[in-house]
Amino acid sequence: MVYLLYDIILLLGMVVLIPWYLVRGCIRGKMRQGLRERLGFISSSEQEKIEGRRVIWIHAVSVGETRAAIPLIKGLRRTYPDAALVLSNVTETGREIAESIPEIDLRIYFPVDFSLTVARALDTIKPALVLIVETELWPQFVRKCKQRAIPVMLVNGRISDRSFPRYKRVGALVRPVLRQISSFCMQSRQDASRIETLGADPEHIHVSGNVKFDQGEIRCFSTDVTGLRTRYALHAQARIWVAGSTHQGEDEIVIRIYHKLLQIFPDLILILVPRHPHRCQLVGELLTQEGLEWRLRSAACDTPLQPAGVLLVDTLGEMLDIYALAEVVFVGGSLVPVGGHNILEASMVKKPVLFGPHMQNFKEIAQYIIRAQGFGEVANETQLEQSLTYLLQNPDAAHTAGVNGSAILQQHAGATAQTLAVARELLEP
Repeated sequence: MVYLLYDIILLLGMVVLIPWYLVRGCIRGKMRQGLRERLGFISSSEQEKIEGRRVIWIHAVSVGETRAAIPLIKGLRRTYPDAALVLSNVTETGREIAESIPEIDLRIYFPVDFSLTVARALDTIKPALVLIVETELWPQFVRKCKQRAIPVMLVNGRISDRSFPRYKRVGALVRPVLRQISSFCMQSRQDASRIETLGADPEHIHVSGNVKFDQGEIRCFSTDVTGLRTRYALHAQARIWVAGSTHQGEDEIVIRIYHKLLQIFPDLILILVPRHPHRCQLVGELLTQEGLEWRLRSAACDTPLQPAGVLLVDTLGEMLDIYALAEVVFVGGSLVPVGGHNILEASMVKKPVLFGPHMQNFKEIAQYIIRAQGFGEVANETQLEQSLTYLLQNPDAAHTAGVNGSAILQQHAGATAQTLAVARELLEP
């Protein structure tokens, strides 16, 4: 009865959302991708990519989850070279990151969690195992997998401070979903305790660690800084500050600080990477108002960007190369109450990383960075400016901080291997 009511609510929502989905695509100048896939239809040409092979389906909702899943995806490919790997996303930005992962055989948009669409997708893909990255609980999807005896794993699982009380409030709905999941690989003991409190079977819960720490094994970035400067058309001797994954409210702070830093470091270039590329137009207007020369990453240009300029990044999948260019990195979503973004990417390329106080989604990793002095938290705009000034004035200290941060990945690696061991038990019982 509960699932029928859930379907009715979703159906009513789809009546409104599908027209909105199409109109929004027309306004943006292109039809939105993947509507058929979201309704559970997979084209015959796409089906051919996985036909006759054992299928492992990985679901990662957006950019952060997709990037986090890369070590696991590479591990699955090494362990099961003949299997077909399917990666699904909810967001278009997540799909763009998925396109850059060569190990994936089939990329799709996740079907709307309506019984008919989910059943259609599962009957087409026929997965032997489903891996859900972090905590994406889709009741109909999990239920339909259970009916088909398809094991479902929650991998790199976490229950944030913000989501835990929300899940508790709807515990009667969450508990039956959790009881249909075969295994839970949680990032920490706290996450394991929380998922058990919400109703997961303790016998199926594993504390495997965070696969983000295994990113150190991925060499998907360039170490040729001179070549990178040429590729991005940047002045050969300029120092570079990267502000990555910024949100509204942080761009303004970054620009104000940049003006002040230029008075001390006239050879500085800012690379500004909004979390959502569609915001680049608004950020560009802001840069123009502030009298700064800027160019878009997507705009072809052979003339090097000079100091006091801004490279505004409107592309995806280049973050590691961009961080590799930096003297110092600031990661956004942290000076505004978003919850933070992955600061380990900066540590992976041995760069000192600064972040604000709103790091609920990465609080354990943030504490590791602080303790290792890889670098640390700033409470506000003033502290960010002071820390940037210190690191730019002391390149040896900045280098040491970058090395310290890189060592954290090595110290805490291993979650991928533990997760693969649990997956093996489900694939090869």
